[in-house]
Amino acid sequence: MKICVCGLWHLGLVTAACVAAEFETVAFDFDAGAVDAIRAGTLPIFEPGLAELVADGAASGKLTFSSDARDALRDADIVWIAWDTPVDDDDRADVAFVADRIRRLFPHLKPGALLLISSQVPVGFSREILAQCAASSGRGDVSVAYSPENLRLGTAIAAFTGAARVVLGSAEPGDRRAAQVFGRFTPVVIEMSLESAEMAKHALNAFLATELSFVNEIGAVCEATAADVADVARALRSDPRVGERAYLSPGPGFAGGTLARDVGTLEDVAAQSGLTLPLLASIRGSNRQNQTWPLRKLREILDPAGSTIALLGLTYKPGTDTLRRSSAVELAGALAQAGARVRAYDPAIRELPAHLRETIELAESVDAVLAGADAAIVATEWPQFSEIASQTFVSLMRAPVVVDARRILDASVREDPRVRYYAIGLGTPKS
Repeated sequence: MKICVCGLWHLGLVTAACVAAEFETVAFDFDAGAVDAIRAGTLPIFEPGLAELVADGAASGKLTFSSDARDALRDADIVWIAWDTPVDDDDRADVAFVADRIRRLFPHLKPGALLLISSQVPVGFSREILAQCAASSGRGDVSVAYSPENLRLGTAIAAFTGAARVVLGSAEPGDRRAAQVFGRFTPVVIEMSLESAEMAKHALNAFLATELSFVNEIGAVCEATAADVADVARALRSDPRVGERAYLSPGPGFAGGTLARDVGTLEDVAAQSGLTLPLLASIRGSNRQNQTWPLRKLREILDPAGSTIALLGLTYKPGTDTLRRSSAVELAGALAQAGARVRAYDPAIRELPAHLRETIELAESVDAVLAGADAAIVATEWPQFSEIASQTFVSLMRAPVVVDARRILDASVREDPRVRYYAIGLGTPKS
């Protein structure tokens, strides 16, 4: 079986590199420059282990790259649609970006090919694409399937190759090709209709967004009492009706657009159907309030104007170098607007984009970012930050104020009387 994976950003490149371990794979994109760069060894995004996996696939000959649609799709049994769907600043998905590219593939599809869609698309999209393919090119022999991606930045390869389960929606349940591919990577393939699989993706992200909003609102109540939301979350996870892997880690809201995108999609579908969804309608407002927690907490402690604030972390999440839609970057902008001098250290960032250089001073180490700072904010939960000893804060900062927005610092920092420690969801902080 030959597979063509379309899209060479995060979703497509990870998918192609993983699939090539088992199948002959062509990684395709219309962007010839991106294809040439990858062939030369320059990947467009950092993901742990991805460069090595791409190099291994290319060296074995099972992974090739192309920007020629006719050549790439000519012998492909499965054409895997894996373009990352752009999301605007209002968390609305640009589905037309994906649809336009799929339509450009229609003339080149092999007879009987399967379009396997994993791009982030709204419910109803896959069946509509199938109808468009039949209408525009008379290709009634082409089939379509949908499987929502779940490739979390920083752990994407493990998420693909060791998935606990894969959701698969098919227009033709008798077509086993997609199930056979996924069977190489997971013991459980949950099969259903196209629309159910698309809705499952929206529902999952909306549920995770609800969990995060819920625990942060409980955290706000904890801060007003003597409770600790971390303890409360432990108690919740211990209940089998909730579970150990529940999304109950307190933090300054969710960012990046993924969760908010699917909440927005469900709101749009509901509006088009004349439905009212009070619970889902409240999620994004709750999240916006949670996102302001670090700045609100800091302002309770000191005046940001004229203060030097050290940010520990800048990326959207640990394990990636992505800055777009990062809550840490947004916090840096708010601090700078409030008159603070903002200094940041992130282990994945060696140089700031030009548009951030006037707002953020980039430090080369933890020690450098903390030296002389009035306050430090843990903004991204990089594991190495949890290893910072309380003495480091005490010896380097002016009068150590530590705002642990990610609840990852060692207990010694919280317990050190020399440190004014504040954490999200922690009642009666030390003063």
